[in-house]
Amino acid sequence: MSPLQERPAALGYRMPAEWEPHAATWLSWPRREGISFPDAFDRVLPALRKMVEALLTSEPVCINVCNGAHEAEAREVLAGLPFDRLTFYRIPTNEPWCRDHGPIFLTRAEEPRLAIVDWDYNAWGGKYPPCDLDDVVPTRIAEIIGAPVFYPRMILEGGSIDVNGAGALLTSESCLLNPNRNPNLTRAEIEQRLRDYLGVTEILWLGDGIEGDDTDGHVDDLARFVSERAVVTVVEENRDDANYKPLQENVVRLREMKWNGAPLEIITLPMPARIVRKDLRLPASYANFYIANECVLLPTFADPNDAVAEGALAKVFPRRRIVLIDCTELIWGLGAFHCLTQQQPL
Repeated sequence: MSPLQERPAALGYRMPAEWEPHAATWLSWPRREGISFPDAFDRVLPALRKMVEALLTSEPVCINVCNGAHEAEAREVLAGLPFDRLTFYRIPTNEPWCRDHGPIFLTRAEEPRLAIVDWDYNAWGGKYPPCDLDDVVPTRIAEIIGAPVFYPRMILEGGSIDVNGAGALLTSESCLLNPNRNPNLTRAEIEQRLRDYLGVTEILWLGDGIEGDDTDGHVDDLARFVSERAVVTVVEENRDDANYKPLQENVVRLREMKWNGAPLEIITLPMPARIVRKDLRLPASYANFYIANECVLLPTFADPNDAVAEGALAKVFPRRRIVLIDCTELIWGLGAFHCLTQQQPL
């Protein structure tokens, strides 16, 4: 599909908030020969099955697979689930992190209502080559569903941004301004492309990410919009933890931010206790939840704060079920449910 010359914001497109109605959730099924779950592939499959099972109670699920054998592997893991709401697409990927390599969907009132933004992708600053298959996923999906596609010519992962659907976008300096992403673009130029291609008007900048996050500080491990003005953010109470200072500084920034002239409503989530495997701090965070139509998928870590996070999100989303799924194995891949999913709006 040829790139469109006009920019989507000028055509009335916007990126909707995650809590707005979905037509489907997209996933990319992991490959056994991939690098995301070294020596632990089989141990992450129960969490993936529970994720898909919960999503199917809420909305259709679309899963990218490389070929027939890959689809058969996925079907075996998912056996017994309602396949009438599950569609497999032959879209090969390198790794399973669909939030970052998948399409950013846009909507508008008139036809064509749905469009896709295909940002450039370099596997989190060139850390994990190859990423050639992942890089073309948005355009492949656009071809399949018949949606127009826009090309900003800027590297961006979906987990590095969060929107309220009304014009505000949250991101982090440590990721979007990192020279391993777009060294030839200034902060002002990056902001302008976000406005032009996502239909946002206000860019709200946090600082640094959490320890162990190989994405250089994705915002979906830090703070998330849960309504037009409310933001859930994680805080670390242990002053001796490496996450204490950056998360406290992000809370300070959030409290200074305004949207449409008024302060944001700040809701805090705890952090789970430090998780280390093979001398590596893993980026476990309750902020990596996913908002589906009828439920919220909350990663848990066999930690007392699991229940605290559940209670906080239950107050925020009183009309959705909070589904707790243990991610103590999944987090070995350095991501959780938000990293694995990408919503397609109605």
